[in-house]
Parts: sequence; C-alpha cells; structure tokens
Amino acid sequence: MRRFWIQQVLPILLCLVPVLAAGLVVVALPPLALQFYLEQVRRSPIDWLILGLGLALFVVQLGLSQRALQWTGTGFDERPDRWLSHLAQAAEWFPLLGLLGTVAGILQTFGSITGPITPQEVIAKYSPAITATGSGLLMALLNILPTWLVLIGRDVIRPLGGDTEGRR
Repeated sequence: MRRFWIQQVLPILLCLVPVLAAGLVVVALPPLALQFYLEQVRRSPIDWLILGLGLALFVVQLGLSQRALQWTGTGFDERPDRWLSHLAQAAEWFPLLGLLGTVAGILQTFGSITGPITPQEVIAKYSPAITATGSGLLMALLNILPTWLVLIGRDVIRPLGGDTEGRR
C-alpha cells in the first residue's frame, strides 16, 4: 500500500500544486480587476494566443512532471527531464509576447486618437495593452512551476521511497 501511495498518489498530488497556485493567483486578484480582465480578453486575439499556447504548454508539462515523479524503487524516470527543461525555457517567451501585445495596444491607442478624447475612451482603447501584459505574466508564472515542482517533489519522494543516499 505504501508503494502505491509513493509511486502513484503522491506524484498526482504534487502535480496539483501548480493548478492550485494558479487558482490562488486568480482568487487573490481584486474582483473588479478580474472582471475587467475577463471582459477585455474576449476581444483580444493576442491574449487568445498567449493563453492558448500557455495553457497547452502547461498541460503538457504537468503530464511530463507526473511521469518524471514516478519512483521506480531505485530512481526516477529521467526521460522527461530534457523536455521539461526545454518547455520551461519556452515559458520565458510569454512575458515577451505580453510585451509585444502591450506595444501593439499602445500603438493602437495612439493611432486611433484623432481629436479630443475622454478618459473612458483612452481606457477602452488601451485595455488590450494591459490584458496582454497580464496574460503573458500569468502564463510565464504558471509554466515555470512544473519544473520547480519536479525538483522539490523528487526531494520529497526520494526519502519516502527508501533512498537514504539522496542521489540526484
């Protein structure tokens, strides 16, 4: 029974940590900011791109993380490590995509101003810039967690599995 918990249940529970962290970030946002973000994202293709790529990458990393945390009794399955490393590096691109969306949103805002404009109109035109930044940062944060999780998770599982030497 202990073996089942160490080899099956614990890796799955550890893989839920990034999902819970993402949920905590969303819950911690002020309700009006979250509502504004969700309203603006509906009309922002750059956000769709960032969120779609980020979530797809995140799901793949969670699957690889679960596999990388499988204790075989003598060690871990290290085959996913290379891919996890590459995918974590890919996560570094999300803030840049968000920045690109920010610049595009600013250019759109200034390009559409032809005369006197109210503050509400500026905010409406500028909102894609803000949401792209938020989307890029959220996806970067979310996508660096699985690699970190594998490192910490292995340190937790190793002694439970009977590895007293602490091999890496």
